[in-house]
Amino acid sequence: MASVSMDNPHISIIAGGAGFIGTNLARALVAQGQRVVIIDNLSNGKRAYLESDPMLAALPLIVADLADRAACEGAFAAAAALGRIGDVWHMAANSDIPAGVANPDIDHKDTFLTTFEILRAMQTHGVKTLHFASSSAIYGDLGDVALHEDIGPLFPISNYGAMKLASEAQLSAAAESFLERVNIFRFPNVVGVPATHGVILDFVNKLRGGSTSLDVLGDGTQQKAYLHISDLVTAMLFITARNADKVEPVNIGPVDRG
Repeated sequence: MASVSMDNPHISIIAGGAGFIGTNLARALVAQGQRVVIIDNLSNGKRAYLESDPMLAALPLIVADLADRAACEGAFAAAAALGRIGDVWHMAANSDIPAGVANPDIDHKDTFLTTFEILRAMQTHGVKTLHFASSSAIYGDLGDVALHEDIGPLFPISNYGAMKLASEAQLSAAAESFLERVNIFRFPNVVGVPATHGVILDFVNKLRGGSTSLDVLGDGTQQKAYLHISDLVTAMLFITARNADKVEPVNIGPVDRG
C-alpha cells in the first residue's frame, strides 16, 4: 500500500482513473503521498494498467458507469466509506472522436451526462473542488488563429468538443451554487504510455505488425503538435497548486505548431 501523508488526509477521486491519463495522474498523486480512489467503467481503461504498476495495484478501484445516476451515487458512497472526499479529478469521458461522429449518443452519455451526475454526487457528499479534463476541441476550427482562453464565442465542430464545452458550462453553473474551486484543463494531443488510440499509436502498431512504410493522409504539409503525458500531468499539478480564480480554464500544450 502506498504511504499516506498526514498533511493530505482526504481522499482524491479520479473518475476515469484506469485509463491512459488517469493512471499517469494517479501515479503522480500517490508519489505525493495522497490517498487515491479510482472510479472507472473500464470501457477504455483496464485493470491491467493498474495491476501491472506496484504504485497503483493497491489503490481502491470502484467499477461504475458514472453516467448512470444510481451507479454514480453508489460509487461516491463507496468512496466516502473509505474517508472524506476532498476533491474529484474528472478524467472520465469518451475519448474516441470518430466514434462520437458516428453516434452522437456516445459523447452525450459518456462526456456530458458523466459530468452532470458527478456534480450531483459531489453536491450530495459536500465535495467542493473539481479538476476537469476538457479539450482544445471546444474552440472548433479557427484556422491559423493562436488559441487563448479569452477567445469567443466558441463553435465546436465535433460532438466531442460540443459535450466538453457543455460540461464546462455546467461546471460554471455549479460553481455559482456549491463548488468552491474548478480547474478546467483544455488538453492538447497527448502521447505516452498506455495510450489507447490516436495516430501515433496506429503508426506504432503498424510498424510492430511488420510494415516497412507508413501511409500518411494529406499533402505532406499538415502539422500537429503533441505533448507527452508526463508534461501534461506536471502542468495539471502546477495549475491546481496555485491560488487562482474560482473557475479557471487553462490551455495546456506545447508552444510549437507541430
